[in-house]
Amino acid sequence: MADNPLKALESKIDQLITLCQELNHENQTLKADAARWQRERQDLIDKNELARGKVEAMLNRLRAME
Repeated sequence: MADNPLKALESKIDQLITLCQELNHENQTLKADAARWQRERQDLIDKNELARGKVEAMLNRLRAME
């Protein structure tokens, strides 16, 4: 009789282990995605700053021509 509750407990523990492994994998994937999005965001900010600098330089040259 004591074997049946132990088997049930063992089954639940196995399910928890599987769930933990799945959640760890999902967490790693989400962290990698977040890092990738942050790099992309920084690249876009850098490109925006470069474009802003070029536009300001063009405006200054145009003002100098007046």
